Amino acid sequence: MRCYDKKQNEIRMGRNKESMATALTKTDLQLSGVKSVYNGKVRDVYTLEEDLLLMVVTDRISAFDRILPEGIPYKGEILNRIAAKQLDATADIVPNWKIATPDPMVTVGHACEPYKVEMVIRGYITGSAWRAYKEGKRSVSGVPLRNDLRENEQFETPIITPTTKADTGHDEEISREEIINSGLVSREEYEQLEKYTYALFERGTELAAKRGLILVDTKYEFGKRDGEIYLIDEIHTPDSSRFFYANTYDDLFEKGLPQRQLSKEFVRKWLMDHGFQGREGDVMPEMTAEYCSSVSERYIELYEKFLGESFVKHPTDDLNARIQRNVMAWLEEYRR
Repeated sequence: MRCYDKKQNEIRMGRNKESMATALTKTDLQLSGVKSVYNGKVRDVYTLEEDLLLMVVTDRISAFDRILPEGIPYKGEILNRIAAKQLDATADIVPNWKIATPDPMVTVGHACEPYKVEMVIRGYITGSAWRAYKEGKRSVSGVPLRNDLRENEQFETPIITPTTKADTGHDEEISREEIINSGLVSREEYEQLEKYTYALFERGTELAAKRGLILVDTKYEFGKRDGEIYLIDEIHTPDSSRFFYANTYDDLFEKGLPQRQLSKEFVRKWLMDHGFQGREGDVMPEMTAEYCSSVSERYIELYEKFLGESFVKHPTDDLNARIQRNVMAWLEEYRR
């Protein structure tokens, strides 16, 4: 991982302008044709006339199903730009919802009826799956696991471990059979979702390998539009995916050491180290300006490593106004 010692020293001394960067944690867009607004953990979704969805990826950050008290500068732009490029890079596998990105933090796309399951796919045992495994659990979403796995070990083949898609609270594990038998998704459609999931993970793995990374696990969300399955929401971002550095994986695994990784897991670990896992009675630790800046740097690092391009920081002084201008200009052109 590249060194940020000089920058961190500047942050601590209060000389780095980034410490003054503003995080967008709330939007209030005034647009014509808005039918409804949904505020998720990270995204503000505006449903517009003409079957359009306008998704603003804010700088909010969540962990353990809780929105953390401080936003992370540039995070929303990073997630949105990675997702937009990855949607384009996988459009030959499955149609997706994206139409345009009128602002670095905004994607506009087709409104789809989402499936009530998330397709989680894992190539390695780590994160929450490993924590449950350590406690004696030997299956994930109905998929059996052998008894001798080690942390961060690669599965012989990737496994799909779906979860329910909760509007609020925790997503819950659910097996393939439970999904089909309960009628959440028909057998025919679920089998197609599995095919798309494996193909997308294979493509994501190939793209990550070109950049010296391992795509460890991720999730995909799908919806239907005019009877056709579409890929929706984000794809291959640090919020939805986990990446290891390929050049140190084997050595660290053999030594039983933690992997160098690019994902949101480091935020979860920081919270756990401070006694917070979203449980009743847990106290949220203070997120200082220095800590928020360090998280921002980690997101920038993944952007640059995964996409192979420098991240140019745009001014953050009035993000709502900028988004409003850019979106209105795009909508005016689109509606002509």
